[in-house]
Amino acid sequence: MANSAALLHSLPSTASTPRLRHRAPSAGLFCRRRQTLAARPMATAALADASAPPGLNEGIAGLYDESSGLWESIWGEHMHHGFYDAGQAADMSDHRRAQIRMVEEALAFAAVPDDPANKPKMIVDVGCGIGGSSRYLANKYGAQCRGITLSPVQAERGNALAAAQGLSDKASFQVADALDQPFPDGQFDLVWSMESGEHMPNKKKFVGELARVAAPGAPIIIVTWCHRNLAPSEDSLKPDELNLLKKICDAYYLPDWCSPNDYVKIAESLSLEDIKTSDWSENVAPFWPAVIQSALTWKGFTSLLRSGWKTIKGALVMPLMIQGYKKGLIKFTIITCRKPQAAIEGEETPIASPA
Repeated sequence: MANSAALLHSLPSTASTPRLRHRAPSAGLFCRRRQTLAARPMATAALADASAPPGLNEGIAGLYDESSGLWESIWGEHMHHGFYDAGQAADMSDHRRAQIRMVEEALAFAAVPDDPANKPKMIVDVGCGIGGSSRYLANKYGAQCRGITLSPVQAERGNALAAAQGLSDKASFQVADALDQPFPDGQFDLVWSMESGEHMPNKKKFVGELARVAAPGAPIIIVTWCHRNLAPSEDSLKPDELNLLKKICDAYYLPDWCSPNDYVKIAESLSLEDIKTSDWSENVAPFWPAVIQSALTWKGFTSLLRSGWKTIKGALVMPLMIQGYKKGLIKFTIITCRKPQAAIEGEETPIASPA
């Protein structure tokens, strides 16, 4: 899945670039406040209690089975965007460092503590890819990390890399559905989802599962692709916007999109606290030219052809992603919140000990 699901997971680059049982830029910051958030017809299925459309999970797994090795061979183990200063051109050699910065910016935005007494000890990485974030977090905090993905290839590779890096006792990966996680309630004191939410057909169930496995007081971090918030006078995106998103969905195995405001509504409905969002679209912009450039090199082109049809479809849709960003339709968004310290519905589950 996409912890993973970087915008062009599928492309290589040669650049050095209800029930809860179960220092980032300030611009664009949306702090929790009472207001009425516009609904969107397209998002109804994504926000309702719906199961995955037939073939969706299989398509997602196939996409990442097919493309993950190619991505790793060029871009490395972090299968997500990099974070750059807004409006600043990035040197091609900076892109892998920018992927690490993305992780650090997300942690800072969520105010995840790093002092010995309060730092995370049990972390779940939902949509872990090949485990780049998990292993980084395990090293940073000395924590136990559990990653889940729909892709057997990704899970196997993640475990192999953990062994090679001497982290088998801290980071492990398995095939599992983010909407039905194989973990007990309240197990993790950091819940992490880096670019996987866009693949979730039921956003409310997705956030509900993140909250279920979070320990009381634990931060929840979601970095994902959204469509723009609707204006007060709108009850839907425009027809041309819906058409553009549909073409992207067909290529990347994405269900209906939702807005940052939709995520806020969901978090509020689950009684989560400290809800805030920010639009980081400008901060990921330099990542796109690097991916375009990689696809135009001989190595990139031939690797793309060998990778398979799913990856090729992703490459062909890339101009539409760029168009969506330029139109202000697509928003690269971080949403963070916290599970209440007080138990909900009698839940008093301590953080589980590592298996």
